[in-house]
Amino acid sequence: MAQVYLPTPLRRLAHGRTRVAAEGRTVDEALAAMEREYPGLREQLREASGEMRSFINIFVNGTEIRALQGPSTPLREDDEISIVPAMAGGGEARAAAHGSVPSIRRALG
Repeated sequence: MAQVYLPTPLRRLAHGRTRVAAEGRTVDEALAAMEREYPGLREQLREASGEMRSFINIFVNGTEIRALQGPSTPLREDDEISIVPAMAGGGEARAAAHGSVPSIRRALG
């Protein structure tokens, strides 16, 4: 199962966990499995239409899914998914927005 790293604001919905395992063949399937297991998560990640909220960035192994195959990005057992809310501000925020893994790790706490 892929490991999903949660940002601080979402951890309360996952019983305080920093990361959780999520089963799925794609990013979308893994997120849907998490949303079923942790009530309230779906509302934080998706619009009413089911589309990902524009300010939520999803990374697989440090690469933003928009640069891959979007929500259809395939997953392997050992993949790491990071959920990163968009940040405004200085250089670190810009680095995180462009897929810098060290900045993503700092954003996740």
